[in-house]
Amino acid sequence: MNRRSFLQSLTFAAGASPLFLQKDLLNLLAQPEVGDELLCKKKFELAVSKGWEKLPINEVIVNVGRTFLGTPYAENVLETPGEEHLVINMRALDCVTFYENALVIARCIKKNEMTFDEYKKELQFIRYRGGILNGYASRLHYTSDYMYDNAERGVWKLIAKELGGIPYVKKLDFMSTHPERYRQIRESESVRRQIEEIEKELAKRTMYYIPKNHVARISEKLLDGDILGITTSIAGIDTSHTGIVVRQDGEPHLMHAPLAGKEVQISEKALADYLAFNKRQTGIMVARPLEP
Repeated sequence: MNRRSFLQSLTFAAGASPLFLQKDLLNLLAQPEVGDELLCKKKFELAVSKGWEKLPINEVIVNVGRTFLGTPYAENVLETPGEEHLVINMRALDCVTFYENALVIARCIKKNEMTFDEYKKELQFIRYRGGILNGYASRLHYTSDYMYDNAERGVWKLIAKELGGIPYVKKLDFMSTHPERYRQIRESESVRRQIEEIEKELAKRTMYYIPKNHVARISEKLLDGDILGITTSIAGIDTSHTGIVVRQDGEPHLMHAPLAGKEVQISEKALADYLAFNKRQTGIMVARPLEP
């Protein structure tokens, strides 16, 4: 099935039909030269036409996420030349920018602030510590830091502990000890020290996760739209992947932008089986979005 046929087959909540996209939007999504502002506008128009603003935030996130299905995967989307700035790219996504865009657009829809300028404000609010863009180190690089900071600002609630999770004990120092992988750290000792200080702060926090061999028993408690950080056995880093829960046939699956699949997709396997398949994946952190 090609991308156009796949998009035409999608259905959504709130009275959507199989041909949910206007013909012009469907054509736009197939044109890589189309800009982000127009894509954002069309997604907002779709939301208005389907009344998504009346739905709970978790359902809106899933609906928006589905509009990205088939979007090409791109590695290190945010690592662009020059000084740190607000990078916008809806035409190619990695695992973080996929869920980030779904969350940001959904929040704009729920707040009825559906302009490109409002989208950019919301994106900065979500992506940077305290919502303030102040250099490379102000971006929320580690998933646990991203989750903690946005929980502190009421974007979502961290629920792994209440689902029976256990403390996630791990030293996070991958960025400062692997400067060769990050241009900004490699080129600036000052930036490296800033990242190192952030890593020290992360060590003072207690985060929780659900080990993957426990995911099946709590799967019925996961909701559409929950944001997952998939923890990893790789030294120095907290997660190796992220995604959005979408329930199919009564089971939670992962809607995500995987390197292996090369495009945004929904996992064929249910979440517990998906995690079991990857030896380096150790469990999940869970953030449940709150109404803005």
